[in-house]
Amino acid sequence: MNRDAGRVAVVCGGVGAARFLTGLVQVVDADRIDAIVNTGDDTVLHGLSISPDLDTITYTLAGAIDPERGWGLVDETWITIGALERYESVRPAGSQAAARWFGLGDQDLATHFYRTARLAEGATLTEVTVEIGRAWELPVRLVPMTDDRCSTTVTLADTGEDVSFQDYFVRLRHSVPVAAVRFDGDAQLSAAASEALDGAETIVIAPSNPLVSIGPIRSLPGTDEMLARRRDDVVAVSPIVGGAALKGPADRMLDELGHEASVVGVARIYAPIAGALVIDPVDAHLAEAVEREGLRCVVAPSIMSSPRIARDLAAATLAAAH
Repeated sequence: MNRDAGRVAVVCGGVGAARFLTGLVQVVDADRIDAIVNTGDDTVLHGLSISPDLDTITYTLAGAIDPERGWGLVDETWITIGALERYESVRPAGSQAAARWFGLGDQDLATHFYRTARLAEGATLTEVTVEIGRAWELPVRLVPMTDDRCSTTVTLADTGEDVSFQDYFVRLRHSVPVAAVRFDGDAQLSAAASEALDGAETIVIAPSNPLVSIGPIRSLPGTDEMLARRRDDVVAVSPIVGGAALKGPADRMLDELGHEASVVGVARIYAPIAGALVIDPVDAHLAEAVEREGLRCVVAPSIMSSPRIARDLAAATLAAAH
C-alpha cells in the first residue's frame, strides 16, 4: 500500500494519549492525524453505552475537559447521579439499578444518550464516533479500535474474582492487586482502524498503560502482525517515568503481572512492534538498557505539564520514527 506522507496514526488509551494529541496537533496538520482508541474499557451502565477513552480524548481536544480530574467535562454538575440515592433503599439484593459508583455528570450524559440511541438504530461505533467528533468540532479523526464487543476483564489477586475493568478502576479505585488481565469477545480490528494504521507514514504508541490501554488494541487479530511489519515506522512513548506512572495504576499492574515497572520493562513489552522508545530525562541513565532490548532510545521531556512540553514531545516522537 502507498503510505500517505505526513499522515500519523496514534494508538491511544485515555488521559495520556489525549494530552499527547494536544501536542501533536501543534506540529502536524490535524486533518492528517488518526487516533485509534481503546474500547476495551467500554461499559454499559443504566442502559447507556459508555466509551471512557473516546470521551476523554473528545473532551480534551475540544478544550472542554475538566482540568483537575483529567476526565469529564469542565463546570460539570452531578444532580442526576445524586438523585439516584433515593432508590438505594428499595433496590433488591443483587440488582445493579441506581448504581452511583461510576460518576456520570449531567452534561456528560448527553454524549451517552446520543451514542446509545445511535447504536440502537444500527449505527456502528465508528459511525457514531465520527458524528460525535463533528458535534464537538474535533480537529483530528477518532477511530474506535473495533466495532465489536471487546471487554477488558481483571482477575483480582486476593479473591480470584473476575471483574470488569471499570469495576476495578473506578469502583475499587484500582487499589487492589491483580493476578491476570484478559480481553473477552470475538472482536476484529475495525476497517477504519486498519486503514489508518496501514496508510500512515508514522505510527505512534501514545503514553498509555501498555497492558490495559494498548493491550486491548494489540489483542485484536492481525494487529501485532501489522505493527511488526511496520516496526521501523512505529515509535512508542513510555508512560512510566522514574519507575512510576504519572496517572493510574500502570506501574503497579506491570509489577503485579510480572513485568518490570520501568522504561526497560516498557521496552520489552513493545520491542516486537516498535522500533523506538521515547523516555523522560529522569530515565536517561537507562537508555543503554532500553537499546539492549532492541529499540532506538530517544530522551525527551515527557511530563506534559504545559502545551509547549506536549508540543516538543510530539515533535521529538515524530523525529524518533525517522
